[in-house]
Amino acid sequence: MFFLGVLGFAVYGNEALHFSCDPDRRELNLYCYNQFRPITPQVFWALQLVTVLVPGAVFHLYAACKNIDQEEILERPIYTVFYIISVLLRIILEVIAFWLQSHLFGFQVHPLYMCDASALEKTFNVTKCMVPEHFEKTIFLSAMYTFTVITILLCVAEIFEILCRRLGYLNNQ
Repeated sequence: MFFLGVLGFAVYGNEALHFSCDPDRRELNLYCYNQFRPITPQVFWALQLVTVLVPGAVFHLYAACKNIDQEEILERPIYTVFYIISVLLRIILEVIAFWLQSHLFGFQVHPLYMCDASALEKTFNVTKCMVPEHFEKTIFLSAMYTFTVITILLCVAEIFEILCRRLGYLNNQ
């Protein structure tokens, strides 16, 4: 995710500066860009990364403060339950982020955006705006969706791993 975040800044970095509408006036460009992108993808993905990391970080911070090692998590059912809950929370947060991303950015970036600028001035109704590097952005969105799905699958695999190890631990007792 960090690698994709760095690439995201390369792809989306100056998007607002290169977003141009017809007629090309600064206030119209900014107004339409804010309509096109209510939140920048970089900020959204940074928020996604932080929120998804919080449940696991809280559990691991608690475990570190109590000197709980991995074997103790398997031995004590309460620790196993809390660990699984933290992973389930990560899955829920990833699913919410996927849903939000699909509603905010869609799955494809089109080369033209039709902006409703009637609130800005009466002379403007709907104006055409050019979206810079739309194809690169579409590819990058696909990569972000793919990595979100991979992360969700890894979290599910992590739950199965901890349950299998817990069952193995119980069978060895």
